[in-house]
Amino acid sequence: MDPKGQRVKLNDGHFIPVLGFGTFAPREVPKSEALEVTKFAIEAGFRHIDSAHLYQNEEQVGQAIRSKIADGTVKREDIFYTSKLWSTSLRPELVRPALEKSLNNLQLDYVDLYIIHFPVALKPGETLFPTDENGKPIFDSVDLCRTWEALEKCKDAGLTKSIGVSNFNHKQLEKILNKPGLKYKPVCNQVECHPYFNQSKLLDFCKSHDIVLVAYGALGSQRLKEWVNPNLPFLLEDPVLSAIAKKHRQTPALVALRYQIQRGVVVLAKSYNKKRIKENIQVFDFELTPEDMKAIDGLNSNMRYNELLLGVGHPEYPFVEEY
Repeated sequence: MDPKGQRVKLNDGHFIPVLGFGTFAPREVPKSEALEVTKFAIEAGFRHIDSAHLYQNEEQVGQAIRSKIADGTVKREDIFYTSKLWSTSLRPELVRPALEKSLNNLQLDYVDLYIIHFPVALKPGETLFPTDENGKPIFDSVDLCRTWEALEKCKDAGLTKSIGVSNFNHKQLEKILNKPGLKYKPVCNQVECHPYFNQSKLLDFCKSHDIVLVAYGALGSQRLKEWVNPNLPFLLEDPVLSAIAKKHRQTPALVALRYQIQRGVVVLAKSYNKKRIKENIQVFDFELTPEDMKAIDGLNSNMRYNELLLGVGHPEYPFVEEY
């Protein structure tokens, strides 16, 4: 399926390519660029494309996928496409309409994976980040187990092949896994994960339940002031990563991506730079030694770039737990 055949089997029998292309871009990037870079990524060999309703580019990403199917580069079944249910649609009755809206924007019949983007429920409506007159987020109260049941129905209806979660801690995962009448386990948990924040406890927990960890922010993070603390160090300038990269004649970015793949983590590489998109696919061309892996493990300092502070104060804000 993907050129190097590097895929992992999910707990529902479907396969996910271990390297994914992340399509999130800052607001100032024109939407038309999502169309261009997604087409380029598919031409370069990416077969796993990750987007979300929140990114507001599914129309362009869908167009890119359909144009690459139309010109014979790929078939629909070659592409693994992930979309995400945003926080304003966590009420069970809003789940299927939200997925149908994404499918309509994409002009696709199904997505391969549909995941709960963030466990914190926000007030339903068209506004992605509803706030009160003081600029505080307006929360909603939703039982995530009911949200999950609505996702299960979307899978049964054939609107998505697989279902999973994102930004969940182990207790939130446990709540779903222990839910009476559970029909499908989450296939994945997509979380921030990189050498400074390697999520080893959450990874062990997920592996023990046959849940795949998907890493976003794997190269550190785009420095978006509304999301990321600007005082944190740049991951890709780390001397240990740089030394390992030099030894293998690779870039620090490739070393950071390769590290995840060798740990059994599915990794998203997010770049709107064509040279780097092409470079990222070379992650299969070399291997890190056990010593390299150990050295990179040693960089972990539990440093989160994306604290998703808009959820602080909500009972389901996930990052109060250690993992």
